[in-house]
Amino acid sequence: MLTVYRWMLCLYPWSYRDEFGEEMTSVFHEARSALPSALAAKISFYRREFCGLLSGALCAHFDRRFGPAIPFPRFDMQPQFRFPRSTVFLMLVIFAGVVLTIAKASSVAGDTLGLAWRSLASVLVFVLLSTCSVAAVVWGILHIRRRSGVHRLDRQLRDHRPVDPDCAFGASSNGSS
Repeated sequence: MLTVYRWMLCLYPWSYRDEFGEEMTSVFHEARSALPSALAAKISFYRREFCGLLSGALCAHFDRRFGPAIPFPRFDMQPQFRFPRSTVFLMLVIFAGVVLTIAKASSVAGDTLGLAWRSLASVLVFVLLSTCSVAAVVWGILHIRRRSGVHRLDRQLRDHRPVDPDCAFGASSNGSS
């Protein structure tokens, strides 16, 4: 089946096949070796892979001829469609404005208990605490797995140490050449 998959990769444009062909074959081989021995699982896997290969080749040819198109945006996430980080803060500000408007409207209508103020404060405290707790859990997991920013920086500095002792980081500061 690997030979059939390699032949079907010829349906892709040459540039695409040249750039991604080896990786696609490697991933297919790894996924195929991890298949359970059940016949139904194998049939489902091959059907899904070959249909995906055919539709991917068709889309690649259409993209070359007519320009890139996103027929199913939820499956093909583009980085320019992501929200910036400041969006969360702005959404909270807008939410606070809506709650304050509701509070003002309810006070005009005769509600003097200030229920909206308490609900706003409780929602904001809940959002803050849940955000901090999720961030702490994620950081803890990354730190335990040695994938946090500190570990990545240490690994990068360790991998890219200059060999020459007179190099920029290893040069002495006494001014001698």
